[in-house]
Amino acid sequence: MEKASKLLLKLSRRLFDDTSEQEKFVEALIHPKSFPPCILWCKEEPETLPFVVETPTSWQPSFVNRLALREKPGKHQLHEQGYYYCLDFSSVFAASTLLTIGSPVNLVFDMCAAPGGKSVFAWQALQPNLLICNEVIGKRLGMLISNLKRCNIQSSAVINKDSDILKTTFDRTSNLVIVDAPCTGQSLVAKGEKVPGCFHPIAINKCANRQKRIIANSAQIVAPQGYLAYMTCTYSLEENEQVCEWLLQKFPQFQAIEVSDLSAYQSHITTMPCYRMLPQDGLGAGAFTALFKNTEEGEAKQIDLDVLSIIARF
Repeated sequence: MEKASKLLLKLSRRLFDDTSEQEKFVEALIHPKSFPPCILWCKEEPETLPFVVETPTSWQPSFVNRLALREKPGKHQLHEQGYYYCLDFSSVFAASTLLTIGSPVNLVFDMCAAPGGKSVFAWQALQPNLLICNEVIGKRLGMLISNLKRCNIQSSAVINKDSDILKTTFDRTSNLVIVDAPCTGQSLVAKGEKVPGCFHPIAINKCANRQKRIIANSAQIVAPQGYLAYMTCTYSLEENEQVCEWLLQKFPQFQAIEVSDLSAYQSHITTMPCYRMLPQDGLGAGAFTALFKNTEEGEAKQIDLDVLSIIARF
């Protein structure tokens, strides 16, 4: 525990120059507090809401409600009937960069989709003609498929392939690729969960290397003039800003996109447009998010539906 505390203090000093912010950050993780639940509507809202709703933030989409702390939306019959999807407000923050995409979106590819929250958000926000949800961990497929079916997410397909394979199969086909990257999950500590080793440099570097491999493969799936959304639920620089900077160096055709609605959350660690929600703000346990555009000219490649029908579940 003592070693973990030292690593947390070290992280706080890397994140903040101001000692008071360091103290607030450490306090939020050492003494976790509950965050208000959140729901994403998949069907038309009932005339009378069965929950007490908090005042929305300026960047919060209209199809999302942040609820009073005491509410239990996962136990309501509307949840079972697929009216909404329950998710952390930090996830709403991370996915809200997608609202910046104004052009029509034909194909959305969610590279690390389970349990499905970002996929449902993208489907509701962008109404794509086709949503492909990939999950490389087989035991997580059931939960993903169940959530998509319960929420009646139409024109969607679920696949179970490594990104190394997908970069060739779906090369330059997708108008949007979402990478909700597997990470050390440090923000879970702010929820009171135990995440052993999440602040250790070995675990951080292992995740960062995996994230770079996934985001590089995902970049090759993005069509010309398409978008790549990167997000995590962790705090370390190596898994966030440094992965994004690495992407821009490796793929100079990508440009980081400014999200004006999130300007108050701009990371002070870099001048590149990217955004952090922090647990001491009281909205959610924390998240990092950035949106990139492929500036190459040209047309998207047509997806091979025959190949998709072989590897996917609809």
